Amino acid sequence: MPQHSDRPAARSIDVEALRRSYGEAGLAEDELAADPVTQFDRWFSVALEESLLEPNAMVVATADSQGRPSARTVLLKGYDERGFVFFTNLGSRKGREVTENPRASLVFPWYALERQVIVVGDVEAVDRAETEAYWDTRPYGSRIGAWASPQSEPVTGRGVLDAWWHSAKGSFPDAESVPLPEQWGGLRVVPLTVEFWQGRRNRMHDRLRYGRVAVGESWSVQRLAP
Repeated sequence: MPQHSDRPAARSIDVEALRRSYGEAGLAEDELAADPVTQFDRWFSVALEESLLEPNAMVVATADSQGRPSARTVLLKGYDERGFVFFTNLGSRKGREVTENPRASLVFPWYALERQVIVVGDVEAVDRAETEAYWDTRPYGSRIGAWASPQSEPVTGRGVLDAWWHSAKGSFPDAESVPLPEQWGGLRVVPLTVEFWQGRRNRMHDRLRYGRVAVGESWSVQRLAP
């Protein structure tokens, strides 16, 4: 009879050995802007100047009413003193979860710069006029995709998705004819904390976190241990 072992099979990649040393660049309290949005703008401008791949890509973490988390990467489409905005099918998993539990965390993983920005805050809907203004800037194919896909729902195969896309294209033959779907809209994460993380040697990273008790309150800054 074959012998079975409780030990897991050996892997061809030694994950434990994967590591890199970060550089000398640091982040000091006296270098920070007075508010996190201005500081984010500074770092985001550097990410653009360095031509990072998808510098506006961010991980959005949400949780349902039972506290079960989920995360995915989406694209930031706007930010100002009110918060950080992305657009989605509101019937998707993230859309349903922020309805049940209107809080989220965002992570901007700018690995090439040895930086991260982590935002935690409440979630609110973007008003319809702002959503429509953004919708009008989307490419035709993306608009068709928003109509074609029941986001997060199970599908039986790729062919089904392709058929739905072509069906939606037949219904809306040009960009001007594609209306904003009722179930599609914007979400704004209104920050209560924003952490700026800068990699340092020996894993002694700089972590400076802006925080406020409530929206409209003034910001304070704390240094966190790495």
